[in-house]
Amino acid sequence: MKINVLCVGDVVGRPGRRILAQKLGGVVRELDVDCVIVNAENAAGGSGLTPQIYDKLCKYGAHLITLGDHCYRKREIIPTLETQNNIIRPANLSPNSAGKDAAVYHTAKGVSVGVVTLIGRIYMKPADCPYAKIDAVLPRLRNEADVIFVEMHAEASSEKVAMGYYLDGKVSCVFGTHTHVMTADERILPKGAACITDIGMTGAHDSVLGRNPESVVKAFRTQMPFPFDIATGDVRINAILVTVDSRTKRAEQIRRLVISEEADSDALAYDSDDGRPDYCNGF
Repeated sequence: MKINVLCVGDVVGRPGRRILAQKLGGVVRELDVDCVIVNAENAAGGSGLTPQIYDKLCKYGAHLITLGDHCYRKREIIPTLETQNNIIRPANLSPNSAGKDAAVYHTAKGVSVGVVTLIGRIYMKPADCPYAKIDAVLPRLRNEADVIFVEMHAEASSEKVAMGYYLDGKVSCVFGTHTHVMTADERILPKGAACITDIGMTGAHDSVLGRNPESVVKAFRTQMPFPFDIATGDVRINAILVTVDSRTKRAEQIRRLVISEEADSDALAYDSDDGRPDYCNGF
């Protein structure tokens, strides 16, 4: 059986939440999406997640919610991490860290989708070995999930690409997050894993990674502290849509999607074969 999994890039602040509320339901219906994975580590004011926003994301249509290096920025999310089964922190944090290292969603088609987030170690805070951790998690997760997606939350492109090759043939998809800039290297690896270095961000793209450009430029130029306010212009969803054969566990297709808040067309415009992302202009 074939299933479609939508992976949504880092949601940044209120603009990112707003466009998800407006567009996600329509995208799911139009593209026949079976499972929605959302990275929400920047959803609360641009850094962290709160229980209230977690509830909203679930209502908008997120089935599985992942976090990255800002997972504990809002301490009030810790009880949610401990009690809810559809939200995870990076698996290769300390074994004593609050939260779960994997989650599973059972689709309406009867196919279960598992997700694991790994955090990189280059230019990032200290973490355990992501390779050793995924090797420990996969045997257990294979007993719970028919299809497995791995999110590599990392700064360095090399770490994300390398993890894709390491997990090719072991999981159905390895997608990168954290840098907030969508890359154009989506592909199916030789043993059937879909792979992309970064799926981008959901938020204001007239920005520096979702933040007010003027403040960021001032900070870079002067080396003085400035508040990095959330930007508001040109709001878009960045995402990928991956089609997987649940029998073989192999990905059959991976598409980049850019969903604009401002577009007024009611149609989907696909351009999958020319190297550009698919622009979804409706909903």
